[in-house]
Amino acid sequence: MDFSWTIVVAGALVGLAVGLTGMGGGALMTPIMVMFFGVNPTAAIGSDLATSLFMKPFGAAVHHRAGTIRWDIVRWLLPTALPAAFAGALLLRALGDGEALQDRVKYVIGGALLLAVAGMLARMWLDRRRGLGAAAAEDADVRVRPVATLLIGLVGGLVVGMTSVGSGSLIIVMLMLAHPRLRANHLVGTDLVQAVPLVGAAALGHFLVGDVSLGLTGTLLVGAIPGVLAGAVLSTRVSGPALRWALVVLLTGSGLAMWGVSGAPLVVVCGAVAAVGLAVTLRTRRTAAELPAQQPEPSPTMTP
Repeated sequence: MDFSWTIVVAGALVGLAVGLTGMGGGALMTPIMVMFFGVNPTAAIGSDLATSLFMKPFGAAVHHRAGTIRWDIVRWLLPTALPAAFAGALLLRALGDGEALQDRVKYVIGGALLLAVAGMLARMWLDRRRGLGAAAAEDADVRVRPVATLLIGLVGGLVVGMTSVGSGSLIIVMLMLAHPRLRANHLVGTDLVQAVPLVGAAALGHFLVGDVSLGLTGTLLVGAIPGVLAGAVLSTRVSGPALRWALVVLLTGSGLAMWGVSGAPLVVVCGAVAAVGLAVTLRTRRTAAELPAQQPEPSPTMTP
């Protein structure tokens, strides 16, 4: 298998993860390009953003047909997210140039990955709280919070522009915190739609400074697009919580590796996270299995 085909396979695996969970695009693609294929961090960020620009519309189209997009929230996100994402690409140049820049960008990516892990854990916790009794409280007509939404766009756009990480993890968690009663499918649909122009603005900034490799982007897309479609089909048949915990382990390891952690410490940390994830997943399944047994039995019918 030559170099190009290994990148195609990597793109397919990342696309599969995105299709299955809605998360992990930039958080997986960028560190894979840096650590396994030796791509410069800035080029990996720019090429990943360009890849996402073509990959995310597939999911957005599905939600558009289903009517699960809050366009009022999208309209309040984009005024700050688009310029922040574009500026984030340019801000990287303020960190230096040459090898010094690439080393510093690795630390920035590592921090963004670990921040994404925190965001994913927060999302799982919030999802679990919703599942324990908030279904009746969810409201499709929740009013948008303009100031909070503008701030989410500003922070999320800047992080995405600098690292390519966060459009599918950090932003959706911040939206959950700002609009806690919004339905889960509306959150995902809204996040996917706003991510299309967001990664477009970030990709444009990286293209202007020469950080996008069109050849690398095209090779990634060969695998990523069918991977996303396959993941979307499988998403209804595979355990979502188990996959999210697998992503948490991968992103934790990638983030620490970007910070220079290796060997036994890295294995111990990832093993501990995996053990926690396994315990939580098994407990969740056991609780779900016990729920029907806990339902009250119907009263016996009185007969004359």
